[in-house]
Amino acid sequence: MNIVEAVKTLSDAEVISRKLIKNARGSTLYSDIWRFGINTALRISDLLSLTFDDVSGNKLTIKEGKTGKTRSIDLNSGAKAIIEARRKANPHHTYLFEVESNRAKGKPVSRISVANAFKAVGDEMSIQLGTHSMRKTRGWLMHSAGESIEMICKVLNHSSPAVTMAYIGLTQAEIDATYHEFVF
Repeated sequence: MNIVEAVKTLSDAEVISRKLIKNARGSTLYSDIWRFGINTALRISDLLSLTFDDVSGNKLTIKEGKTGKTRSIDLNSGAKAIIEARRKANPHHTYLFEVESNRAKGKPVSRISVANAFKAVGDEMSIQLGTHSMRKTRGWLMHSAGESIEMICKVLNHSSPAVTMAYIGLTQAEIDATYHEFVF
């Protein structure tokens, strides 16, 4: 399994979003997936299976495919804007992120397509970018904003804070820096 990174700044996350649109020749599909994934912290398998019926209103309640746990997400303004824009642009779609090609009409975008789009942008930016980067980025940005590891653990639906710390990519250099930040 390839190791993928969290994007560590909001400005880099925005650059990735713009590059995903550029690389898709103006299509917002992969950029919307990127943004929605960061806004909701969903695993890619759960994110790609969402239908428009699943994302009506202000809350999203899903049963996670990987863990079987039920998860409730309060949709923020960014997530709701993506839903509305996609609904308006694709009124005939069933899935929030549905394929437009004739070969796979009526099916959600594949995980492989998303991984390839993300990898291409990651290669341009020298970042190990993959489908888990959205969740990792959400966790890292929350951590950078001062949110507790325990809260991030709950948001990501991890079993323990130790899992969350490893997941978001807390590095030894960042730990070492704390010895110089807090001097008595």
